[in-house]
Amino acid sequence: MKKIAIAMVAVIAFAGVAFAADVIEFPASMGKVTFNHKKHQEALKDCKLCHVKGPGKIEGFGKDFAHKTCKGCHEEKKAGPTKCGDCHKK
Repeated sequence: MKKIAIAMVAVIAFAGVAFAADVIEFPASMGKVTFNHKKHQEALKDCKLCHVKGPGKIEGFGKDFAHKTCKGCHEEKKAGPTKCGDCHKK
């Protein structure tokens, strides 16, 4: 019974990763932003870097979050786009 409970917890915990879209498009006033979720998963390995409160949508995600967190990470790691036109495609 204990093994079944542990297996159920593992399935629920990782279901968000298993069903996450590979590529996500966000509409933006400056042009849509295409985000390759799968590529970020493979590169970062630690989902909690973005999903602080667990799997699923990122609480508080929006322009300010993306510019601070995503762009900030790209600048820190010296990898990924940092200029407006690199993310925002018309």
